[in-house]
Formats: sequence, C-alpha cells, structure tokens
Amino acid sequence: MPLIIEGGRVPARWLQERNSRPLISPGVARGHECVRLGLINNMPDPALEDTELQFFDLLDAASGNAVVLLKLYSLTGIPRTDRGQRHLNSFYFGLDELWHSPVDGIIVTGTEPRQPSLKDEPYWSSLTDVLDWAEQNTISTVFSCLAAHASVLHGDGINRHPLPDKQFGVFAPARTCDHQLTSRIAGRIRFPHSRWNEVRANELASCGYSVLTQSAEAGVDLFVKKKKKSLFVHFQGHPEYGALTLLKEYRRDIKRFLGGERETFPTLPVGYFDPAATQLLNDFQQAAVAKRREETVALFPEAALVHGLQNTWRSAAISIYRNWLEYVTSRKAEAFSFAAMARAGGVRSTVASGERA
Repeated sequence: MPLIIEGGRVPARWLQERNSRPLISPGVARGHECVRLGLINNMPDPALEDTELQFFDLLDAASGNAVVLLKLYSLTGIPRTDRGQRHLNSFYFGLDELWHSPVDGIIVTGTEPRQPSLKDEPYWSSLTDVLDWAEQNTISTVFSCLAAHASVLHGDGINRHPLPDKQFGVFAPARTCDHQLTSRIAGRIRFPHSRWNEVRANELASCGYSVLTQSAEAGVDLFVKKKKKSLFVHFQGHPEYGALTLLKEYRRDIKRFLGGERETFPTLPVGYFDPAATQLLNDFQQAAVAKRREETVALFPEAALVHGLQNTWRSAAISIYRNWLEYVTSRKAEAFSFAAMARAGGVRSTVASGERA
C-alpha cells in the first residue's frame, strides 16, 4: 500500500514522486486497520526536505500490505531560516496537535548539535516533552542519531562521548542477539553513520537496553528498550539515508573547511567511494589544501562521483522498518482484540446480572 500523508499538507516533491502511482483515500483505512505515524523532523534547513523524502520513500517501501498514515510535526527551538520556517508553516504541525492526535508510533530525527551538552540546546525542553509523552502514548518510537542520544540521556542519564574524528561512512554491524526488528534480513546489514559522538554498549546494557547490532569500527548501531507502554528503538546511524546523502555531507564539510568554519580537512567517508572516486577526491583534497578559498569548492568533482554511488544499505533498511511496522501493527491488533473482548465480556456480565435479578 502506498504511504499517505495526513493532514492535507503534502510536500510538492513527494507529490511529484507519486505521479505514476495509485492514491488511496485516508477514508478507506479504519483506525485498527492502519498504522498512524508521526514524523518529527528536526534536521537543519539544508537537509530538511531531503530527510522528508528519505523517510517517505523508506516507509512507503516498507509498508507492504499495511496502510501507513503519516503526519509531519516540528519541535520549537530548532534554528530556522525564513525559507525553512515557511516550509514548516506550510506542511508541518506543532506539538500541540500531536498531543491530541491518535498515533501508533513516531519517528524523531536528530539535528546538528550546537552545544557541548544536549541539555543546553534550545529545543531540549520540547524534545523531552515528546520523550515523556511517547512512553505513554505510542506503541513504539524510533530515534535517529542525536535524538537517540537525547533519549538515553533524558531517560537513563547516559551521556554521549565525543569522538576524536567524525564517525562517517557505511559500516557493517553484526547482529548481537535475536530480535523481531532484525529478523528475515537477507545478507549483511550495512548502515551509514554521520556523528561526532557515541553512546557505548556497556553503559546501555547496565541501564537495561538491548544492543541489537554493533561493529568494531562504528560501535553500537541499533538498540532498544521498553519504556512503559512503548518500545523505544534507537539508531546511532541513518538507515533512511539516500545514495547521495553522504556525498552531500562530505561536500558541505569541505565547504566549511574552505570557509574557515573548521580547522581540518574532512576525512573521507568509510566504505562509500570506490577506488577511482577515492583517487579523484584525494587529488581534490591536495588542490583544496593548497588553495584554501571558498570558491575552490567549485572544483569538487561531484558530477564524476554521482553515478558510481550505490545505496548498499537499502534492503536492510527496508527489512528493519518493515519489521518495525509489523511490530506496531501486531501490538495494535492485540490491543483492539483485547478491547473487543472486554466490551463483549461487559455485555455478557450485564445480561447475566439481569437474568439473576
């Protein structure tokens, strides 16, 4: 079934993607027969719309036979340009709408950190409101990258640890235990990572988290913990990324180096470029270091790199999100059946009481 964007606010780029595909009216999906999700997209403005499309595409591919209804939300306190704020005003809802909307699950993205401590970020208060609300009002919640770090800090006091260099590239974690989320995945799991901090397996385990995937190179990848009514699912990586996302991030980091916003030339993403592309980029690095000016970014060989890039993690990402949607669907069906039995039991009890009277 195709993904349905709820609320009458559908970004134009997604409508273009759907031109040749059938549309389903939200009215055909009854409450217990669909999955209602919220996407709280906190990504910075340059990545805001790309992130929308990445999650739209991933959920659409993972939905299988389920009807997935998705509504867009935004946190307060995320720095925005005028253009970014106009986009939010056009297509997103505020958290006041979320508190009163029936959802089965939410997905919370990360954003670029600006403060050494997450608790000093301007959006911290609204993010913790989401975390507390999700424990009681969702079947499951997914946290991506920085949002995962915020979740464990707020819920269990687990601090993130700064890394000596950016954890950047495509890594192949191993499954460390059996779990529904990682079942039926054919082949090797590979996921992109892009972060300056990490949370560690021993600290997570001591607070009751189950680490599902982990690698020696990138550390913890996917981990979970049941929080009251909700299964909290945490990714330190980005299974939703498209094939070109790491390329765009690498070019952005180079531009920051050339503009003096960072001191060191960025390290190549691991496991992403082929040998020919790596040689091109090494040659560009030499030129960029020798001529450190913003206009040098125009020499970045993007056109020569694009065609050789592949989304080697897509099948694993679809499998995990399909497993997640199936988990949400099955728990929702169980709750509906239990409520139906309870109502039937109440009717029988009333009848029996009347007969005894």
